[in-house]
This record gives sequence, C-alpha cells and structure tokens, in this order.
Amino acid sequence: MLALIAFGAAILVAVYRYVILPVFVSPLSKIPAACPTSSLSPAWILWTRWRGRENATVLAAHERLGPLVRLGPNEISVNCVNGGIRTVYTGGFEKGEWYSNAFSAYGGVHNMFSMEKRDVHSARKRMISNVYAKSSLQASPALREISETVLCRRMLPRIATAPGGILEAYELFSAVTLDVVTAYIFGLEQGSNFTDHAEVGAKWLHDYKSRQPYLFWIQEMPNVFQLFSKLGLGQWLIPEWVGEKSADIEEQCLEWCDAAEAAVVSGKAAESARHHPTVYGQLRSMVKKQEKLDKMDTEKQNDRLTQKQRLDIASEMLDHLAAGFDTSGITLTYLAWELSRPHNAAIQSALREELLTLNPPFSMTEVEPSTPLPSAKDIDDLPLLHAVVMETLRLHAAIPGGQPRITPANTTLGPPGAEVHGIPAGVRVVSAAHSLHRNSEVFPEPGLWRPKRWLDNEGGVDCGGEKARWFWAFGSGGRMCVGSNLAVLEIKSTVAAIWSNFETTIEDDAGMEHVDGYLAEPRGSPQGSFLRLRCEKI
Repeated sequence: MLALIAFGAAILVAVYRYVILPVFVSPLSKIPAACPTSSLSPAWILWTRWRGRENATVLAAHERLGPLVRLGPNEISVNCVNGGIRTVYTGGFEKGEWYSNAFSAYGGVHNMFSMEKRDVHSARKRMISNVYAKSSLQASPALREISETVLCRRMLPRIATAPGGILEAYELFSAVTLDVVTAYIFGLEQGSNFTDHAEVGAKWLHDYKSRQPYLFWIQEMPNVFQLFSKLGLGQWLIPEWVGEKSADIEEQCLEWCDAAEAAVVSGKAAESARHHPTVYGQLRSMVKKQEKLDKMDTEKQNDRLTQKQRLDIASEMLDHLAAGFDTSGITLTYLAWELSRPHNAAIQSALREELLTLNPPFSMTEVEPSTPLPSAKDIDDLPLLHAVVMETLRLHAAIPGGQPRITPANTTLGPPGAEVHGIPAGVRVVSAAHSLHRNSEVFPEPGLWRPKRWLDNEGGVDCGGEKARWFWAFGSGGRMCVGSNLAVLEIKSTVAAIWSNFETTIEDDAGMEHVDGYLAEPRGSPQGSFLRLRCEKI
C-alpha cells in the first residue's frame, strides 16, 4: 500500500513539474509557443535546428505570434529592439556554455567569444579593441601594405588570369579575406598566402566548414554527447576526422603565432610594416604588462612567453582569424552574386562609376613598384558602396542565427504594451539577425536586395533612425563584434578593387542557397560549385 502511495505521489510530482509548472504556472506560459509542444519539451526546436530550418521557422513564428515566442520549456526568442535586444544585449546578459563548449580551443582555452562572463570578456576586450578602431585601421601602415599586396598583387592578377575568365567566387573571397586577416593579426610576412595558392586555400575552406554541422551536439546536447563519449560511442555523433581537422587548424594557427613571436623577438616587427603583427603584438604586449603588474615587483621579467600565455594568445588569435575570414568571405560572395545578377546590372554600372572617382584608383599590380592606393577614408566615404555593403549585410547576414544569452533575476522583456514580467533567472533568450532584418515596417519588401534603402533622396548615406536600431549584422552591446570595422573596410576595399577593374556576370549560381543555421554560407550545388563568375576586364 505504501509503495502504491509513493508511486502515485511520484507521478503527481512528475505531472506538476513537467506539465502543470511549465505550461500553466511558469511566467513563460504567458508567451505564445511556436509549437504546441514547446512548453513541454525542447524536442521541437532541437529537431528544427538539427534539420537546418531554425532561421526560417523562428521568423515564421514571430510573424504569426509577435515579438516574443517560446521555443522550449526554458527558451524564448525575442524579435524587437525596445524591451528586446536593448535589454538582453546592451543590458549585458551573460553567455552560457553554448559558446564555451564550441568556441574554446587548445583543450578549453577561452577567447573573447567563448568567455561566458562579461567582466572577463570586458577585461580582454580592453586589451585589444584599440587596434580595431576605425581611426587605427585607416591610419595603419601595415594595413595599407596588406591591401596593396593581397588585393592588387594577388587577387586582381588571379582574377585576370582565371581560365576563360571564370572563377569560383566563394573560394576566392575566402582566400583573400584569410590572407588579409592573418596579415593584420600576424604580419604580412608571417600570414597566409592562399590567394596565390588556390588549391591550398580551397582545402582550408573545406576543412574549416566541414566540421560545422557537428557543433550541434556540443552546443545543443552536450550532456548526450558526454554520455556517448563515456560509453565509447562518441564517434557515432562526431566522427574522429572532425577532431583531426580541428587539431590541424589549431596547429596552423600556432605556427602563425610562433612566426609572429619570432618577428617580435628578433626586432623585425618594429622595423618593417610587412613584419608588424598588429593584433598579435597588441595582445602580447598587454599580456606581458599584466604579468608584470600581477607579480608586483621591480625585477625585470623574462620577455619570453610561457606556454600558458602562448596558448591563451593562440586561442584568441584563432577566434579572430576564423571569424574574420569566414564572415567576410560569405558576405563578399553574396555581394558579388547580387551585383552580377542581370536585374542588378544598373547598380553594378553605377557602383563602378562611383568607384572610378577614387583618386588614385585601384589598379592591378603584379610586380614592384606599385601605384598608390586610394585612402581607406575615401573608400569608406563612397555612399553607394556603403549602401551595397549594408544591404548585403542585412539581407545576407553571414551570422543570421540566434545569439543565446541567459537571463539574470528580475527580467522584463517585450516592447511597450507587451511586457512579460518576472522572467526567472537561467532562461535561454535568443535573438537573430535573420528575423530582425526582415521587419517589413523598418525594411519595406525585406526579401529584396535594395541598396537604395540606405541612401537619402540626394544619394547620400542614410543609415540612421530605425534602420540603424534594427541592423544587427555585428550584434550590439558590449559583446558586439570587435572586428566589425576591419570587416567593413576589408569588404569595401575588395569590392572597390574588383569592380574598378572588372565587369562580372553569373556563369553558374546553382549553389547560392543559404545554409539555414548559425552561419549562412552558400549551400553549394551537387557538383560542388557555389558561385561561378565570369569576369571581363574593363
């Protein structure tokens, strides 16, 4: 009899905890559910993510149910500015293990992106953010040397000599952006040269991207993966080759770090812009400075890095180079696709006309000496170029997927008139550029690529007001992308170099469907092509 009573009590407790509490009692019960089972189980949203349908599905839920949508028993999606991203991201909600599990490196060494706590992140960001300031970038001799070498001596000649004038755009742009980013991080002489070595660059891109689908298990279901690993079944979820490719990429980053370290120790970094490792050198300097402060003595410290410092810096540099090349390469691919589509021929012509006003113009150089480059400020000030970049970042955001945060206690979310009070601590809150950028009240006809929405009636830049508040390609708040200024300058300079010298049309764009996930690179065609462009010298 007692056993029967105990069993009945256990059933009642389970019903209360897993049915009555989440569906009727929890403050989240006031939020409309994206799926009838969302209040009971995360299975629906997990299945949606596993199938690669999250962005489109969540957007449809917001269009149907409003700015606050419940995705699971302990997860909501927020698609508004006031009471939404302003509260969550500008307000500084903490990250969780979703980031630290997937984006740490070298056996769990954190970087800015993977750091869960904002105070730790802020301390690291203060060490390094100045080298990504727009004024620093525009005045950087090293970056000017990088642009001249990578864009004029590598990229433009590769385009000009492409067989039949046809090239694979995604592979080209990934190589170019990796060369630029590694050169700025480690120094031009110590960085990559994948633009000149197309096959090596294509392999790097394949190895890097092929691991991406397997992040699901360590981000969304880490406990399941840990259980499988303990049972010796981890390979069923994540094959061994994924770890091997990750280790190879980490090793390559360490080689670049060690080359930059040698340039610093030898004095070459201080003597030549081509050897100057801007980002690496800045973080190294701050790490050594902190070491001296921590020891609180006047003894001269050993200028060599400890192994811990070496890996700490390497993890940070790996995050910067990976994010920098991947997102910019995706953006440039979609920008080239839009500019090269037949119905946008007039926009390409107008952009070229604007680019040719640069003095001096971008010109192709294969050997020394080179002609001077236009200034970074002059490039940045071109209104149509700016509009083309902004519209591509809006419609084809490289990271359109959700950016999870964890609620603190006493949270209020929602726009005026739709507040939800008393959201408990520990709830996962997600906002996504894909949904924010498709608000038709802010961006009329949001599914169309229309650069003129970023221009005023006189053809000047119009990026303020509601458009600026809802634009989220780089996030917002203290965790906003630290490299956003470099990304925009890199994209603009690449566009200026190409379309000052070439006219492009589409040869094959069968692979240009977005991957519907955290990242949104082209899916690729069954034949392995992404975007084949025909380039004609003008």
